[in-house]
Amino acid sequence: MKPQNKFQKRILDASKSLPCITDTEMEWAYENCVEHIGRRTKKGITCLDCGHLFEGDSELGDKLSKCVCPFCSAELKVVNTLQRVFRQFEYMCIVTTKFDFQVLRFFYITAYFKAGQKAQYTIDEVVQRWIAADGKNVVIAKLKSMNFYSDKWNFGSTLEIRRDKNNKYDIIPACIYPLQSFIPELRRNGYNGDFQGISPSDLFVALLTENRAETLFKTGQTDALKYCILRGFQYVDNYWASMKICIRNSYDITDTSVWCDYIDLLRFFGKDIHNAKYVCPTDLKTEHDRYLRKKKEWEGREERERVIKKILEDTARFNELKAKFFGIRFSDKLIQVRVLESVEEIMQEGDAMHHCVFTNEYHLKPDTLILSACISGKRVETVELSLTSLKVLQSRGACNQKTKYHNKIVKLVEKNIHLIQKRLAA
Repeated sequence: MKPQNKFQKRILDASKSLPCITDTEMEWAYENCVEHIGRRTKKGITCLDCGHLFEGDSELGDKLSKCVCPFCSAELKVVNTLQRVFRQFEYMCIVTTKFDFQVLRFFYITAYFKAGQKAQYTIDEVVQRWIAADGKNVVIAKLKSMNFYSDKWNFGSTLEIRRDKNNKYDIIPACIYPLQSFIPELRRNGYNGDFQGISPSDLFVALLTENRAETLFKTGQTDALKYCILRGFQYVDNYWASMKICIRNSYDITDTSVWCDYIDLLRFFGKDIHNAKYVCPTDLKTEHDRYLRKKKEWEGREERERVIKKILEDTARFNELKAKFFGIRFSDKLIQVRVLESVEEIMQEGDAMHHCVFTNEYHLKPDTLILSACISGKRVETVELSLTSLKVLQSRGACNQKTKYHNKIVKLVEKNIHLIQKRLAA
């Protein structure tokens, strides 16, 4: 896309003057961003970095999980397998500055391993995000395939200004190069070189545009900051006064989504949400569950009938908001995930999983899509997905706990985001 204004033209000109990635940076990327494998068979361990075979414990059931190659000194993850070819794809980010811009440069790393041969690596710069001191930013990137998979790049295309629709070019890298430089405004706003597990572009834009992000970052409220970035800071307007009480009392909000639900329950019962006694519970989960039970008891039998009546009233609104996503389902052979397609299903999900997905009306939030993850027909976790950022906001099992399948469920949903994007674009 051609630059549309002076701001974009200035950035495109500055982009052309960025230096190429150095040999030192490439070597660091190959060493730190890619998993190095030792392939163990009955013959010994083959280092897939240098291709040499060396003696190792020949028992395939051995518990040895790591070793160091005696030929190239690579630290290897030992894998018992007869597979001979391995491929890996990862991203590295270089954090730098150019003129008065903060620049994030993302490189796509391809690693090809074959037993008995030396590893082959390639590295391509695919995205640059240029961020001004006021948070205004521009994406310069190579062309990305419309099937929405993160590794489908057109490497023959040139780095051009792109529209970042649906956060298509928002990348969370596997590693960040340790030598970094920052514009003064980021240092002023508290950034110290630690991304705290947050997307670099999301964190920088938030720190430069939102005072509350600066406050949360400087006070170490990392989970609350992640939640605000995912949800949007306007969403936490109703919770900000209570968050400030937590900050003043050095209370760390470690599970912000549950804490916000808890504040909603306190508000429902008319409790003082500006009082540290309530908003800083010693055991958040216990207090959350206690008030949730209290709310359900308050509803009672007659209230339950009102809820059923409300289901009928909510159905038209629910269908208007979510009908385009009905029928979406996907699986990885073990876990099956599907969109919940009625208000009654949402209620049943909340009752079965003992959480507040129905009680707190998640189904009527325009930005939220609710999915259910099951194994062999049994509910495992309930997934809340943002339709704005197309990211998983939370995934909860029974009683708001994360199950042992949590990471697999989140990755499975992220892998199939394109199904939801297609419905959004329809």
